[in-house]
Amino acid sequence: MYFVEWLSWLAYIDPKEDRDAFEKQHKKVKNKVLYESDIQEMLEYAKSPACNTPKSRGPVYLYNEQILEMRCGMWEDKRGLISLISATIIYTIAAFLFIAVKSIALLNKIAQTPHEVPYGSRLFIALFALGIVLLISLPYLKYGLRITRLEMFTSRHLLIRFNRTTQQVYLHHPSYCGGIVTLPWHGVMCSGSDKKYAATGSLGLPLDLMWQPPYAGALHPELVHVGKAANNFAELQAEWEFIRRFMDEGPQGLPRPRITSHFPWPWQAFTPQFEGLTRYFRTSSRITKIGLLLISPAFLIIGTGHWLSLMLCWKPRWPKIIREAGLPGKPVPPLTTLEDYPPAIQERLRENAYLWAARPGKRPERKKRTSTRKPKTEVETSTLEKEIPCETHRADRP
Repeated sequence: MYFVEWLSWLAYIDPKEDRDAFEKQHKKVKNKVLYESDIQEMLEYAKSPACNTPKSRGPVYLYNEQILEMRCGMWEDKRGLISLISATIIYTIAAFLFIAVKSIALLNKIAQTPHEVPYGSRLFIALFALGIVLLISLPYLKYGLRITRLEMFTSRHLLIRFNRTTQQVYLHHPSYCGGIVTLPWHGVMCSGSDKKYAATGSLGLPLDLMWQPPYAGALHPELVHVGKAANNFAELQAEWEFIRRFMDEGPQGLPRPRITSHFPWPWQAFTPQFEGLTRYFRTSSRITKIGLLLISPAFLIIGTGHWLSLMLCWKPRWPKIIREAGLPGKPVPPLTTLEDYPPAIQERLRENAYLWAARPGKRPERKKRTSTRKPKTEVETSTLEKEIPCETHRADRP
């Protein structure tokens, strides 16, 4: 579930040598150029009303006069496959470790027996089981555990908290995805503010919120995916308008969202697999529906892995300064800056800052494409018209 956030964070701190080598091998990959005028335009769209029907489809974990807390993260609803693979590896290691320990205990018992008892087979089993444990566990601990922690043994959800009193937004990321971040509300940009900022069709994608480097504070942009996957752009607009009105105008007049529990209930694992696909199911053909019915056991397996992931994670907890932010007499959390990261990470972020920096000024207008072919003169046109009947006349000759 943290896969996209993890890859994004690795891209921000990627060493320059590795990035240059990648760009040399993939010369066709071009970064999109962003101008300061583009940022200002997106900020203005984000401040304007998006629609007249604000509505949050959740999941919402906290909602009151001051706080709106929601789930965020791309593909968190698709978690489960990594958990199943990880659980299989962990079970295999545990099973062979149990066999090895049991065999060693039996060998110890044989050694204490005064009579000679054959122990060759038991010694072979113990050594074989220990060899399997080392063969699997060492590579897994070195390379696989970091992949497992994208779904297991980590925070149960990625959270985003909007505080309208402090006019700040807080992102709850694990330390290997950048950690907890504090951002200003006035620097937010959104895919739901206008259709040209949303993906084509907006099918199966959640709402995108972005802070460019001038507002993120750490020389790289912050991109988060909020709420459930959408069936169309109208749902993105309604979700964004709900958030915008809450922060700018308050909760008065907004429909109260359904509050979701942090407890890992089974339906929280199976229902998210169908987020953003309601419209697709309704308009699909009968053959497609039969095919989906045939592969329904796969949904059941992934849902089981999702539930296993939820149970093996813990409820995310905010730092005290964020929990008390906005209360009378309590300090306002400082915005995240480059100095909040370790020195090695700071150096990497400085090296890669040029990748995300916007160009000054306004985006130049596109030049109209003009044809390089010379227009035909009147003499050439009249000559061509005279030649056509002649060619036709010759073709009709016997």
